[in-house]
Amino acid sequence: MAGQREEMAGQREEMAGQREEMAGQREKAMRSQVGKARLKAALIKSTAAQLREANERLVVATVRAQTMADAAEQTTVQMAYMAEHDFLTGLPNRALLSDRLAQSITLARRYGKKVALMYLDIDHFKHINDSLGHAVGDRLLQSVAKRLQACIRLSDTVSRQGGDEFVVLLTEVEDAQSAILSAEKLIEAMAHPCLVNGHRLHATLSIGISLYPDDGKDAEAIIRNADTAMYQAKKSGRNKYMMFTPTMNDRAVTRQSIEQALHRALEKQEFVLHYQPKVSLDTGTITGAEALIRWQRPRHRLVSPKQFVSIAEECGLILPIGKWVLHEACRQAQDWLQAGLDLGQIAVNVSPMEFHGKNFLSGVREILNDTGLDPRHLELELTESGLMQDSEQTAATLLALKHLGVQIAVDDFGTGYSSLSYLRNFRIDTLKIDKSFVQDIDGDAGEAIVRAIIAMGMSLKQRVVAEGIETQHQLAFLQSHNCKEGQGYYWGRPVPAEEFATLLAGKTFKC
Repeated sequence: MAGQREEMAGQREEMAGQREEMAGQREKAMRSQVGKARLKAALIKSTAAQLREANERLVVATVRAQTMADAAEQTTVQMAYMAEHDFLTGLPNRALLSDRLAQSITLARRYGKKVALMYLDIDHFKHINDSLGHAVGDRLLQSVAKRLQACIRLSDTVSRQGGDEFVVLLTEVEDAQSAILSAEKLIEAMAHPCLVNGHRLHATLSIGISLYPDDGKDAEAIIRNADTAMYQAKKSGRNKYMMFTPTMNDRAVTRQSIEQALHRALEKQEFVLHYQPKVSLDTGTITGAEALIRWQRPRHRLVSPKQFVSIAEECGLILPIGKWVLHEACRQAQDWLQAGLDLGQIAVNVSPMEFHGKNFLSGVREILNDTGLDPRHLELELTESGLMQDSEQTAATLLALKHLGVQIAVDDFGTGYSSLSYLRNFRIDTLKIDKSFVQDIDGDAGEAIVRAIIAMGMSLKQRVVAEGIETQHQLAFLQSHNCKEGQGYYWGRPVPAEEFATLLAGKTFKC
């Protein structure tokens, strides 16, 4: 019995072990299922995260692609705009103007209308760049562009051709008078000074006008003829307009020929100086001389400066020509002084382009040092308009010249700016009464002006020299009003250096 009980106990124990093993297997199976569920959940979560990340990347890529497409489109638009517009003023450039002009001509031809083209140039703009710098010049160009745009119709075009040149296209006009009225409006718009970086700049325009079909049958001819008319406006005094005429083409060819000849004249030293005496109206003695350039052109008569100086200024040759004149005049004056001839002062005309050039002052010093001329024997003659272009820089340059000992004269006094404040602010030694006023003395019209200038000079303690004296009546009037010096054909025309030396050696003029 005991054995049976032990056997049964063993069986029960075995069965308990089996149940325990089965429970462990069930628990292990349950754990495995939970792990699988958790792994599945983790996989689902990871997949969802990856999908979200992929979607986000796709959205970002799409946005970036759209941004790049927009930027590319904007860049294309900007490049197209830049290809047709001036970067400084934002105005249409030469290419866009040509396209619009061609379209306007096509429409005008179809409907029997006229097209007007105005070629504009800012007078003496180079002086502003040379004296105040290109930054000020650029601001002035922007100011001018805005004024021009304010004067035209929406259907018209203002274009910048480059530099200080602008073109205005009037797409449809009835006749030449319509274009003239527009040109007058543009000139009037520039009458008020431009305020640029603290400077009051007086910018005027020279305008040339041509019409389709009157002056040309295509765009190229219309532009060329307007440009030709503009140069004639400059040559005729600036700050004006001129309509194109066929004879202008002949003058343009002549001008180009003279410009080329001037280059050769510099190379071959074809220029000479003649000298006109300044005379004391009290004693008749020579008080100085004015150096006047002449051109000894081969196979031509002696050419006066009126026939070539304006062209030299337009093409920039006035700078080397002016430097030669100053050096030659100083050299000759020093030769006369070393020969014992009492010269007084040698006067040399200086163009505004020279005076406002950045190397003018150093050039004067160099020439004085090279020739050995005492600065007190040199007088520089400047025009009123040249003095007034940039008062601050002008005052500084004049002061430096005065420190050197150089004398300063205002040439053609009375014909330039109406403001006389510069006589007080600038260091001026001499006023030269313009010959037009002196010659009007014979008809009484100039007497009041001449008297006023003499009185002004005396009150400011400045020398007064009357230019262009030709008659005894003019001389007597000037003497009676205490004008101390004069020059003109009354005592003879300007002469070469050898003849002037003879005058210095002993001749006293009758006064």
